[in-house]
Amino acid sequence: MRIVICGAGRVGKSIAAQLAAEHHDITIIDNDAATLGKIGSNLDVKTVLGFACHPPILQEAGADDADMIIAVTTSDEVNMIACQIGKTVFKVPTKIARIRHQNYLLPVYQDMYRADDMPVDVIISPEIEVAKNILNRFHVPGAIDTIPIENSNTKIIGVRMMSDCPFLGITVEELQKRFADLNIEIMGISRGQEIILPKPKDILIDSDEVYFVTDNKSTIPALTLLGHEEKEARKIVIIGGGNIGYYLASELEAESKSNRIKVIELNKERAEQIAEQLEKVIVINGSALDEKILEEASVATAEAVISVSNDDEVNILSALLAKTLGAKTCFTLLNNNSFVPLMHNLGIDITVNPRETTVSSILQHVRRGKIRSAHTLKDNKAEIIEAEVTESIGLAGKHLDDLTFPEGVVIGALIRDGQFQKVSPSTLLERRDRLIMMSLASEVRNVENLFSLQTRYF
Repeated sequence: MRIVICGAGRVGKSIAAQLAAEHHDITIIDNDAATLGKIGSNLDVKTVLGFACHPPILQEAGADDADMIIAVTTSDEVNMIACQIGKTVFKVPTKIARIRHQNYLLPVYQDMYRADDMPVDVIISPEIEVAKNILNRFHVPGAIDTIPIENSNTKIIGVRMMSDCPFLGITVEELQKRFADLNIEIMGISRGQEIILPKPKDILIDSDEVYFVTDNKSTIPALTLLGHEEKEARKIVIIGGGNIGYYLASELEAESKSNRIKVIELNKERAEQIAEQLEKVIVINGSALDEKILEEASVATAEAVISVSNDDEVNILSALLAKTLGAKTCFTLLNNNSFVPLMHNLGIDITVNPRETTVSSILQHVRRGKIRSAHTLKDNKAEIIEAEVTESIGLAGKHLDDLTFPEGVVIGALIRDGQFQKVSPSTLLERRDRLIMMSLASEVRNVENLFSLQTRYF
């Protein structure tokens, strides 16, 4: 596909790197010459210097022949105008815009994004996507990552193998046998910054992050077997009352009357604003690095502390202080990926990368064929992919062993009529089945081809 990316920040660069590696024709626009120079030296992409909302710049980038525009500049307005020009002037079929300011996303204004008004086909709100990502993990205590599959009883769980885990030192094959009575299939292992597609004789070691696909009934038993018997938190402290913190507080407040939530917000005006909008949440104005403020928020007895300010250092230090005072579980938002490998050794339980979350949301709409969703792992080294079987692509009515999947792909499960099903080589595929797979980044394009009309894999 020919794709124009507007904005060369963290998200734009990450998307460009991923799609260029898959041999898409990528052009990236930015008004910072130094940034474009670095990208042009490191990636196989075209670069155009200028403002993405100017028609001549979009034309120079090839918008008149593009299949898609992905607008992820730092300006909501530039992103929307780029999509408008892409539709009106260049007839670009698909327009994706990152929109951060919540006033643009209020339900009362949603009609303005219709094709004949402001033609944005897909709106990505990073703050809302990050908040939903945190909530998914929050609701599965003991998991470091949770990826629910829509319209099904199925989810992918990531669990860290702790030093006291009873299964350290055993093989993947042996662990799978322990799960024999449960609907579980191990799909991948994250070891350091490497993704491993497991072989039966691979041995599990301390700090491995194991990803498996399971159904709702098997989730808690599986976590219990792995040594995680944590209960869902009810005493919650949220550090940072911005869009992410406010969304989390409002959702958790609405979910359960037994949730006791406190928010620490540094800005007095913002603290007063969200205090008026949240009914039962206690909002404290002050610094999350002030021990007296942490004591006022009862951090020592908190079952979960969620640090989501717009400052990585504040998030890290506040989480460390919370752990020192006695908080059970700490979630930490980190924009800088270089900090992530340090977090586990520092005692921080769960890290959330907003760039990775945003990229995952965008890639769901870039994938071709019958790919329904995608979720990137470990800085785009692998993807969790959900793909639909249809008669038109020639897969329905075939057994799995009739197909030749790329070597860097593991099939974890099949969803039929919304229900999890284990798979084997003899599994017969039916129309509307959904396959859940883990693919190394290098094989994603081949997976797309397999689930496209022109398939050559059987």
